Amino acid sequence: MSYESTVPEELGDPAVSGAEVPEPGAVTIVVPTFNESANVRELLQQITESVPTRLPCEVVFVDDSTDDTPAVIHETAKDCPFPVTVLHREEPVGGLGGAVVEGMKAAGSDWIVVMDGDCQHPPSLVPELVATGERANAGLVVASRYIKGGSRAGLAGGYRIAVSRGATWLTKTLFPRRLRGISDPMSGFFAIRRSAVTAEVLQPLGYKILLELAVRSRPRGVTEVPFVFQDRFAGESKSTAQEGFRFLRHLVGLRTASPVARLVVFGLIGATGFVPNLLGLYALTAAGLHYVPAEILANQLGVAWNFLLIEHLLFRERRKHRHWWDRVGRFALLANADLVLRIPLIALFVDRFGMGALSATALALVTTFVLRFAGTEALVYLPRRNSKSAGGSRTARRAA
Repeated sequence: MSYESTVPEELGDPAVSGAEVPEPGAVTIVVPTFNESANVRELLQQITESVPTRLPCEVVFVDDSTDDTPAVIHETAKDCPFPVTVLHREEPVGGLGGAVVEGMKAAGSDWIVVMDGDCQHPPSLVPELVATGERANAGLVVASRYIKGGSRAGLAGGYRIAVSRGATWLTKTLFPRRLRGISDPMSGFFAIRRSAVTAEVLQPLGYKILLELAVRSRPRGVTEVPFVFQDRFAGESKSTAQEGFRFLRHLVGLRTASPVARLVVFGLIGATGFVPNLLGLYALTAAGLHYVPAEILANQLGVAWNFLLIEHLLFRERRKHRHWWDRVGRFALLANADLVLRIPLIALFVDRFGMGALSATALALVTTFVLRFAGTEALVYLPRRNSKSAGGSRTARRAA
């Protein structure tokens, strides 16, 4: 990952340059920001008041803003007693989660603390997060709203509270083992050892980076500290219905990471394809079309339905390997080949192995289903290749 770095002249002082190198056990605070110019001044002031007296730190802002947030950070950082870096991304790849991953890659400390830029996460808790991790020899320390001493008071309104609780229940239900010991998997405030982060395996989508880290990186040793979720200092929440859909897609992506899970979801999606297929068959035969061509045409509706769901839910991260028209053509060919292959298979099972028509049909369905899944994954959505490109233009500036 390469950055274009611009260092102000005042940093030519050797004493200042030396202070930029974190001491062992120091902390890098990673703050993803999107149009938070009204909050970052207050946030840096709070960090100044609570953190530097207890442990050395640096702050890395990863900024996707379209306003003057980077300029405000740069101006405010002149009065900060610790190094402040701004990494501005022209293309917000991966959303807030992607910004956090970029900040982790740039971190130079043993501990990385991730927190929001809207002052809802109290910086005064940063030393406790790190100290708790050291005492417990943990790889991940989560600031939780749902253990004794914690509170979700800063969540505005019953709707956001209900969404937060529902999302927490859903994630813990889907990942009971991976999230064991984490009462607040939706928290955006946590500390993690740099050695516990495997950036290459992370595929963030949206704003729930803790869930991504817990499921994919699986840090050893997890503990929690309570915290009170504060009111926003200024501005409005970035949580939207669109972010909610991205979160759901992210959940599906995490849950279908294994081949067996992908096979199950592939089958469930295929089952839903019977609905447009039957509706199309009914409409076409009602219009007077013979049932054979009607079934062939109606089957294409099911194929199209399945393709859309598979594209957006199952293989979203693998779509860049082929043009959309190439993927459509290959998927349609495999889906229709299923019909052509099924009849000879049934005949083979009946004539060669003496099976009954019903059991032969069932076995043929299972066989062609598995073959279609394997063919779809291998021929339509090739495995992602490792890429060293950072994916998006970035500019790094040392602000203090």
